[in-house]
Formats: sequence, C-alpha cells, structure tokens
Amino acid sequence: MFGAFRPTASVHVGLLWKTPWRLSPTRKANVRDRLKKVDAVIEAVRASGVECAALTKALELPKEHEMDPKDKYTVFSPHDRNYRKGIHKVPKFTRITHRTNPKGF
Repeated sequence: MFGAFRPTASVHVGLLWKTPWRLSPTRKANVRDRLKKVDAVIEAVRASGVECAALTKALELPKEHEMDPKDKYTVFSPHDRNYRKGIHKVPKFTRITHRTNPKGF
C-alpha cells in the first residue's frame, strides 16, 4: 500500500463535487443580479455610440425582466429528462450566456 501505485486521497473520499439538485434562493438572486449587471453593461456600450457585431448580437438577447424564470435558471439539454437542466450544472455558467434556447423548449 505504500509503493508507487498506492491509491490517492481522492479515491478514498467518494463524491468530489456535491452540487445541489436545485438552486437555492440566494443563488437564484445572484443569477438575477448577474443578468441585470450584464444588461447594464450592454446598455452602457450602446449609449456610448460604439457599433460592432458583438453589440448587435447582444442587443438581440432578451433582457432579464423579459425572460421567463424557466429560462433564467435552466438551460436546454438534449440528454436530460424534459430536456432541461439547472443552469448551475453547466460548466462556466457565470461567464457564458444562456439566454436563448431552441424553439419549443
């Protein structure tokens, strides 16, 4: 057990990431605040008069108050039952946008 091929500590621990099944009210509030801050940045860039392709694409996205709660806290997933999964299960969900989903989902 003490040789070169001994098991590492992570093997003995078991489940490494304990991700809750649903978002807590605090984490939902943080998601809403993050969406509002992104909306404020997009509006500030629009007001500055700068024009670029990324800005026009960002202006087509729905704002936080226009989104359904289903779209704020879940994303489309073809592998999950009901084709939706919690946004906190997506890697780097705080850095990339998930404001639009396929039609019908």
